[in-house]
Amino acid sequence: MRTPLRTVAVVAVATVALLGAGAVFGLRSPAPASQPSAAPATAPDRLAATIARAQNRLRELPRDHETWAALGLAYIEQARVTADPSLYPKAEGALKRSLSVRPDENATALVGLGALANARHEFAAARGFATDALRANPYDADAYGVLADAQTQLGDAAAATTAIQRMLDLRPGLAGYARASYDLEQRGEVASAMELMRRALDAAADPADIAFCRNQLGDLAWSTGDLAAASSEYAAGVAASPSYLALLRGRARVAAAWGDLAAAVTDAGTVASRTPTPDTLMEYAALLRLAGRTDEATRQLTLADAAHRLFVANGGQDDLTGALLALARGDAAAAVPLAAAEWKRRPFAEVADVLGWSLHALGHDAQALPHLRRAVSASPRNASYAYHLAMTLLSLGDHDGALASLRQVRALNPYFSPADGPTAARALSALEARP
Repeated sequence: MRTPLRTVAVVAVATVALLGAGAVFGLRSPAPASQPSAAPATAPDRLAATIARAQNRLRELPRDHETWAALGLAYIEQARVTADPSLYPKAEGALKRSLSVRPDENATALVGLGALANARHEFAAARGFATDALRANPYDADAYGVLADAQTQLGDAAAATTAIQRMLDLRPGLAGYARASYDLEQRGEVASAMELMRRALDAAADPADIAFCRNQLGDLAWSTGDLAAASSEYAAGVAASPSYLALLRGRARVAAAWGDLAAAVTDAGTVASRTPTPDTLMEYAALLRLAGRTDEATRQLTLADAAHRLFVANGGQDDLTGALLALARGDAAAAVPLAAAEWKRRPFAEVADVLGWSLHALGHDAQALPHLRRAVSASPRNASYAYHLAMTLLSLGDHDGALASLRQVRALNPYFSPADGPTAARALSALEARP
């Protein structure tokens, strides 16, 4: 699963709309490290120093609203880098203090609260904060970034694309390029997404920025089944910035696809130990299970559940992860209501897919089908979504539909999952062998 942002459904808009702005062709400075946006990892020691400086200044100038806002943004970034949601209340306190000191025309604090709401998966609230920030400052590129992230998750693809374009018009940089590339990818424009990230890479100088671009390019190559290109990009990223852990997640996927489970488990374990989020822990558990280490896999799922509960305890809303954890434990009955609750909050491609797959696992294939079709329609180059649709069609006895979807999986990325990829290949062979 790609992040910075978890997936997005985007309707077709002419590619030139995102690539045509003149400023896009030259990479300027990316968003400040404290901005909670699609940006490279920030060094923890640099963040700690930033926070310490802000705290010292506020002891002397407790009504400095700008420093309060900067402190809140730094806490959000520190939470992202360290995978520690217990920092969210600190961020909220600092940002609200900034607003209490200056309640009017304080766009920075509103952007920070919007970014915090996005981090907590409170996307409707994030949209509201971003809208308020733009009323205070219509030229705030970061506010458009927050707005784009929120609109993406809320299923308003056209509004998300518009916000990304406005962000690029105001301040082209790595945060905007990453969003634009992702936007293009989700509606099937993978070649254009790669082109945009290569332009960003050509202009990147900082090792962390280079690693970020390489990781994005590696993820794009992997999504098309080009394992050699993906491996090359991840290796180049690690050479530029060995501490950028997202590269190890990608490298683990490639290793698993090549059948090197030992290397995949090692890399996934490193990522899970350093950034123990529910998704990294679940990825690690899945690889451990494939390697036959079921007891260790169960322990990782227990840790993932604890990480999820910590996220919720600090203001997060995430029934999607709850549904994925239930599916990983084989409890489809628990997954369905969680995924359904998430779907009511955000009609988004990944949520549609998880809800449909949960319904299929529970044996409710007819109910699953509309959700799975919606996921595939919204994100047409996602091999996992196509696989889920294929298996549900097969369960319903629609052999022609299943065959078409499985051929789509093979064309998109036959390595999409070390567990499900072989199942897809066997099902396709069986269908193609039918008289």
